[in-house]
Amino acid sequence: MKKTLFCVALFTLAANSICAQSSGIENNENVNDKHKVETNRFWDNWFISVGGGAQMYFGDHDRQMSFGDRLSPALDIAVGKWFTPGIGVRVMYSGLSLKGATQNNIHSNGKPISGKPWEGYWLKEQEIDFFNLHGDVLFNLSNLFCGYSETRFWNCSPYVGIGWMRAWEHPSSREISANLGILNSFRVSPAIDINLDLRGTLVNDRFDGETGGRREEGLFAATIGLTYKFPKRGWNRSHTVVMYDNDALNELREKMNAMSAENARLQQAIAEGNQSAAETIVRKMEVAAPNLVTFQIGKSELSRENRVNLGFLAKVIKTTDPNAVYTITGYADAGTGTDAINSRLSQERAQAVYDCLVKEYGIPTSQLRIDHKGGVDNMFYDDPRLSRAVITRNE
Repeated sequence: MKKTLFCVALFTLAANSICAQSSGIENNENVNDKHKVETNRFWDNWFISVGGGAQMYFGDHDRQMSFGDRLSPALDIAVGKWFTPGIGVRVMYSGLSLKGATQNNIHSNGKPISGKPWEGYWLKEQEIDFFNLHGDVLFNLSNLFCGYSETRFWNCSPYVGIGWMRAWEHPSSREISANLGILNSFRVSPAIDINLDLRGTLVNDRFDGETGGRREEGLFAATIGLTYKFPKRGWNRSHTVVMYDNDALNELREKMNAMSAENARLQQAIAEGNQSAAETIVRKMEVAAPNLVTFQIGKSELSRENRVNLGFLAKVIKTTDPNAVYTITGYADAGTGTDAINSRLSQERAQAVYDCLVKEYGIPTSQLRIDHKGGVDNMFYDDPRLSRAVITRNE
C-alpha cells in the first residue's frame, strides 16, 4: 500500500510539472535538415532557357577536315520543371546546322576539300540543316549531395535523355538520338541563371546520308545561355511541427486534479485505517497505460505481434478498475491516400483492435468505445509509419 501511494504521488507531481511547463506553448518547429523541403505544386518551379554556341559532328570523314572547318553554330531552346531540388525534366530543341565531309555529294555545298581525295573521289564539304528534339532527366548533384540552397552560386546537373533527330534537306532522315550532358548553372538573381551546357549526342551512322565503318555517329555541343525561373520558384523548408492541443492540455489538467483528489482520499483512508476503502480507491486509480499498434500501409489486419501486444493490454484492463472506459482511436497517414480512403482505413483499424480485445480476450464492451481520425500528419518522430496506427487509452 505504501509503494502504491508513493508511486501515485510521484506520478501526480510529474504530471503537474509537465502541465506547468507546457502551458502557453502552441508549437515547436525544426528546420535544421537541409535535405528536406516541402513538396511543390505542379505549376511551381518551371523554367525556360535559351542558349547559343558551337557544335561539331563526328561522321565518316571528319578527320579529313580541319578542326575549325568542322565547327557550326548551335541553338538551344528548352522548357522544364524541377520536381524536387535534385530531380527535374526538360524538353529541348537543339539544332541549326552541322558540317561534315562527303564523297557522294550528299548534303554537299559544292565546295571541295583541298588536297583531300578519298579512294579516287574528291571530298566535298557538307552542310546539314537539322534539329534534335529531346527530353532529358536532370540530376542536380549540388542539391542532392550538399542539400538545397536557394542562394548557391553554382549548381552542377548531369542529365540523360532520348530524342528525335531529323535532317531537313534531301535526303532527309529521321533517327532516334541518345543524349548525355552536364548543365552548369550560375545564379545571377532568384529568377535568372547563366547556363553552360555541355552535351554529347549519339545517332545512327546513316543520319548524314553516308554509311561507313561506324555503328553510330554523333555530335558534341557547347552552349551558353540564360534561364528564367517562373514563380513560384524555389522550395520552402520542411518544418517538423509539434503541436500542443490546449483542449487536450486542459483535459489532462482536469484528470490530474481528479487524481490529486483521489490521492487525498487515499491518504485519509490510510490515516483512518480503513483498508477496504483504500483498496477500492487504489483499484479505481489503476488503469492500463496507453497502447499503440501499427499497421502496414493501406492495411487494417492485425499482425501476430500486434495481437500479442493487445493480449498484454487486455490482462491489465482485467486486473484494474472494472469501471474504466478505454477509447480505441484509429489513424491513417495523411500523406498516403485520399481523405475518404484514410477515413475508412482508420475506422477499420480501430474496429480490428476492438474485435480482438472483445472476441479474443473477453474485454467487456462496456469498457471500450471506438473513434477514428482519418488521415493525420506525422504524430511521432516525423515518421509516417507511426501514424498508421491505433492508440488505446483510458479516457
